Amino acid sequence: MPTGPHLPVTRPATGADLDDLQVLARRTIDARYRAFLGDEAVDWFIGSGASDAHVKSHLEAGGVQCLGLEGRIIGFSILDGSTIDLMMIDPDHHRRGFGRLLLRHAEETLLARYTTIRLESFADNTAANSFYEACGWRHGDRLEGEGPAKVEYVKGS
Repeated sequence: MPTGPHLPVTRPATGADLDDLQVLARRTIDARYRAFLGDEAVDWFIGSGASDAHVKSHLEAGGVQCLGLEGRIIGFSILDGSTIDLMMIDPDHHRRGFGRLLLRHAEETLLARYTTIRLESFADNTAANSFYEACGWRHGDRLEGEGPAKVEYVKGS
């Protein structure tokens, strides 16, 4: 991918990125998840520290990739085995192609190691689900359990 001051760059996250990643996750959850999870669930997830802990645990395990633009982190993905565990783009940068770029990078990284890759999304997150389907992901099983229902998406053989 070409690089330069005005082009996005994907790189592994480092410990120095932790605060920026946690702030980005909280902002994105606050701005985008309320419509399908509700205020109480979003406030709890952010306020309890669960969001921050999730990002920190994966950063410590080495599975986080950053998408940077002009020296700022505008997105990140968490890769866990053959799964894209989480992918977020700063709400101020939505609908500008950065999500596709970050998703493609995650796909290429995982498909180099696995024949089939997967991700989970909240069943009611219609914007994200439409995005994954437009990017060639196949809708898999509906996952029921504690909390809101999720759906699985798969790609590969």
